[in-house]
Parts: sequence; C-alpha cells; structure tokens
Amino acid sequence: MSNSAASAYARVATTTASPRDIEAQTLLKAANKLQDAINSADPFSEQTTQALMFNRKLWTIFLSEAMRDSNPQPIDVRQKIANISVFVLSQTAALQMSPQFDHFRPLIEINRNIAAGLSGRP
Repeated sequence: MSNSAASAYARVATTTASPRDIEAQTLLKAANKLQDAINSADPFSEQTTQALMFNRKLWTIFLSEAMRDSNPQPIDVRQKIANISVFVLSQTAALQMSPQFDHFRPLIEINRNIAAGLSGRP
C-alpha cells in the first residue's frame, strides 16, 4: 500500500472510530512504544525517552479528563481512572529519571489490559 493510501486509510479510520476505540488504539500504541524501547536494549536511548514521554502525555490526558467536572462518568469510575493515572504517571516519571527495563512491564500490561477492556476483549 502506498504511503498516501495508508495515510488516507488512517484518517478515515480515525474519523469513524468511537472514542473508546481511539483510546484503546492509543493505549496499545503506548504499550508498543514501551515494548520497542525494551527491545532496543538501551535504557537511555531517544526511543526510550520518547516512549516514556508518550505514555506520560497520554495518562496526563486521562487524569485531566477524569477530574473534569463535566465528565459524564460516575464519580467512582472517575476516581478509579484518576487513581490508575496517578500510579502510571508516578511510575513513568520515576522511569524517566532512572530507566530500568524490568519496571516497564507493569506499565505495558496496564496499557494493554485497559485497551482490551475498552475494546470489549477479555
């Protein structure tokens, strides 16, 4: 498939996907970036830095949305999202200061498990 065809397909997929699907896809993208960083075998590489930054930005958005007063989700759901977000953000920040690949696994699993739940997969 040509680059322009792939870009067109991605644009259409994004405009027709539900917000849950977009969130799931983005969580999987973050998990894959973290996994790719582990596979690079250099905890101080630019790839590792970018993967952690992407994960941090994503979870900052989730936390912000969970705290938004106009969020339609029940308060208990919002609180659970906020709690997970705070955990992920603190772990990501710690890894940005001292990247240790064995500590990436929980973040990858959280991202993949939540993505599966959003997608309706067990």
